[in-house]
Amino acid sequence: MISFVRIDDRMIHGQTCTRWAVEYPCDGLIAVNDAAAGNAVLKSAYKSAAPDKKTFVWTMEHFKEKAQAVLDSKTRYFLITKNPLDMREILVEMGFVPSDVKTVIVGPCNDRPETVKLGNNQSITQEEAQAFEDIQNAGYEVDFRLLPDKGIGKWDKFRAQFGF
Repeated sequence: MISFVRIDDRMIHGQTCTRWAVEYPCDGLIAVNDAAAGNAVLKSAYKSAAPDKKTFVWTMEHFKEKAQAVLDSKTRYFLITKNPLDMREILVEMGFVPSDVKTVIVGPCNDRPETVKLGNNQSITQEEAQAFEDIQNAGYEVDFRLLPDKGIGKWDKFRAQFGF
């Protein structure tokens, strides 16, 4: 089962494992990112960030193969992607329904070329904005929140900046 859904360009780190796990208890973490899944050093670093949790770093294809087993499991997992495009693929294109979770928490998205700054450490491109729009249109609430007590707002607050 999925207990929490997050987009975070750092994927797995201390705040994910400590602060968020208090709000949304979990037994394990599933990070979906093709590049990280193919990099032994990154996989090891992500797993060491959560030594007391079952931690998986999967490609998108592997997640698709395991999706139903994840839903059927009694183990409570966080589902994390590095970017909103991957989360859109999972929630919208694939039609994955993460248990009873209807909110996607958006954590850090660093400043990059061609981004619009929404708040501290939260900047997105037009393509990522489209992904958020698609995720919301699929019935999910998108909440920009670095920490449980540090939010800057929901997608509706920002969407007009991108022409929606």
